[in-house]
This record gives sequence, C-alpha cells and structure tokens, in this order.
Amino acid sequence: MSWTHTDLGSVCVDGGIQTGPFGSQLHAHEYTAAGVPVVMPQDLGDNTIGTHRIARIPDTVAARLTRHRLEPGDIVYSRRGDVTKRALVRPEQEGWICGTGCLRARVDPQKADPRFVSYLLGSPAVRDWIQGHAVGATMPNLNTSILSAVPLHVPPHGTQTQIAELLVALDDKIAANHRLATSALTLATTLFEAQPTPARQDRYDDVALIGGGGTPSTKNEAFWNGTIPWVTPTDVTALTLPYLVGTSRRITDAGLAACSSALYPANSILMTSRATIGAFAIAKVPVAVNQGFIVVRPKDERYFMWLFHEMQNRVAEYLSHANGATFLELSRGRFKDLPVHWPSIESASQFSAHVTPLHDRAVQVSQENTRLETLRDTLLPHLMSGRLSIRQATATVEEVL
Repeated sequence: MSWTHTDLGSVCVDGGIQTGPFGSQLHAHEYTAAGVPVVMPQDLGDNTIGTHRIARIPDTVAARLTRHRLEPGDIVYSRRGDVTKRALVRPEQEGWICGTGCLRARVDPQKADPRFVSYLLGSPAVRDWIQGHAVGATMPNLNTSILSAVPLHVPPHGTQTQIAELLVALDDKIAANHRLATSALTLATTLFEAQPTPARQDRYDDVALIGGGGTPSTKNEAFWNGTIPWVTPTDVTALTLPYLVGTSRRITDAGLAACSSALYPANSILMTSRATIGAFAIAKVPVAVNQGFIVVRPKDERYFMWLFHEMQNRVAEYLSHANGATFLELSRGRFKDLPVHWPSIESASQFSAHVTPLHDRAVQVSQENTRLETLRDTLLPHLMSGRLSIRQATATVEEVL
C-alpha cells in the first residue's frame, strides 16, 4: 500500500478553499430566528456541526450568498481562535451557509475521499502543524494560503474510503446515542414544564446549599496537576450533555486549600454565573470549581431532580438579575435571595421517579459515547499513519458496535 505526500490545496477543487462572507456581505440585523442555518466557529465541534445555537438567515438573504453555500463533503474551519476546529458537512446540511469567521475547503472526490481528509485533518500531527503555522500575536488566525499548505500523507483512494467508512461507523453510533440522550432530556424537561406551580414559596438559600469557587495561584506549581478535577466554564459549555465527568485541568490538595472552592460532592449542580450565565452540568464526580460558578445542592436530596429542572427553566430570569460593566455576572448573594416555588416531598418524589430513569439513560449513552470517542481518537493516528491495518481496526470496531 503506497502512501503519498500532498497538501490540502492539491486535493481540493479549483478555488475550493475560501473564506466565509465578510461583515459587509452579511449584516447582523439580517439574522432571524428561522431560515437557512449559518455555520459559525462556535458551531464547530469535533468534525461535527452543532445546531443548538446556530444562527439563521432568510432565504432571500441566502440567495445572494450562493458562493458560500455548503455542499456535502465540504470541510469548515474556524478562521480565528481555536483554528484546529473543523467539521465535515453532512448530506442533511446541504445548502447551509459558511459563515463569517470560517473557512471552507471543498475536496475534489476524484482526488481524495472528503470524509478521509476530514478525519486526517483531526490527527494530532496535522493539528500541531496548523497551530504552529497560524498567524497573529494575540489570537491565532488562519487564511486560505495556510489552509492550502496543510501537509497530508494519504493512501490510495480505495484505502481512504475504507478508513473513512470505519470511522464514520463510530461517529454514526455516537450521533445516534446523542439523539437518544437528547430525546430523553427533552422529555424530562417537558414533564417538568407540565407540573403545576407549587403554592409554597421559599428562597434558594432556604432550600439549598449554595457555594462558589476560586483559582489557586497559577505561579505555584505545587497547586496544579493533582488529582482533583477543577472546573472552568469552558468545561461546561463544551459539554453536549449536562453531565461532567472530567476537566481540562486538575489541582492538588494544596491547591484546593489555597482557593475559595470547596470539594463539591458528586450530584452537585454547577451553573455558570459569569459572562455565559446559565450553562449547567451535573457533576458525576467530586469537583472543585473556579469563580465562574454558582454550585447548588438541595438540603434534602429527594428534591435534586426538581431543583435541577427548576433552575434550568429560569435562565432568562437569572439574566435579568445579572449586572456588570465588563461582563454580566449573577452574584451568589443575589441568587440566594431569589424566590423559588417548592413542592411537597410527595410531589417532588413523584416527579423524580418519572425523570430519574430518563437521566440515567442519558448518562448511560453519554458514558458509551465517551468510550467510543476514545476508541476513535486512539485508532485515528494509527490508521492515518498506516501503522494499524484496516482489518485489525475493523475487528476492534465490530466488538463495540
């Protein structure tokens, strides 16, 4: 099997690498609640496009942006910030718009399998190359020249397709699991919204234990790289499901003692309270948090599910109580004094009995996805380098699908 060296520009169609529309072509006032989705950097996941907060424009506006319409097999990159973020456009996303702040690469399917190229671009070696060649002193930036020059080491076309189909099978299973978990959580939310408003009213401080967090000195190495997960808002906003099992950074016991965070037990409710207000996670392991959180636990654990859904349902109200000159913040003191409708223990228990199995199912498939993602990311560099045969990889994947 002969592998060859090339670059991204060489496997794309003529003019296949281009930027999204500039601000003069697509204005802020033209975005609408419904219409054609516009893919922005914040919508890019790990080779996927998220739609939870995707912007949209009317058909009439999209009609004048035809050169920016996406086709299946296109690869969309973030042009600024995390310049390694990219996503493969799926058939159901045909006709969407490559947005401002993004770059589009259109691979010629006669020269390479677009799916294979999208996975190859996610390999550690290519990510490192892109980060090392991005320009900008304050924020990394990509341009069409840099993206065109990304070096690729590719096998024959047939082998590319075999590798791509293997990785796509894993991603399809991950996507199916995510849809199942999302449906379970949507049903749980619907069940909460159908509950009658309890007559009893208390304050959050009356019914819950409420805490915050802090950051140990980053200059003291003895505080870092320990065993205690230390949560930042980015750890939570990056979640596709509201269950947190790991963090990007960890602190030591000394670091915990030196900051304002307690070690919060599993099943604590984490809510971001600065800048992005109202992103939620349920800690599935004991964690410490930085100063960007309000951490909440009911004084009676039988109210946990009620409290979690009650808080999720009030984000718009929380925003109305936030203030700040540089960025909005909901203070712990203000949160503690907010009124909360509190049901009887019988009603809370009945609600919990209905929604706990839904959350348990979502957690189960979330954990399976973590294992599948780990397998995919382990196979990826070995397949892309030719160190692992397709037969070996196929046998491994068949064991888990």
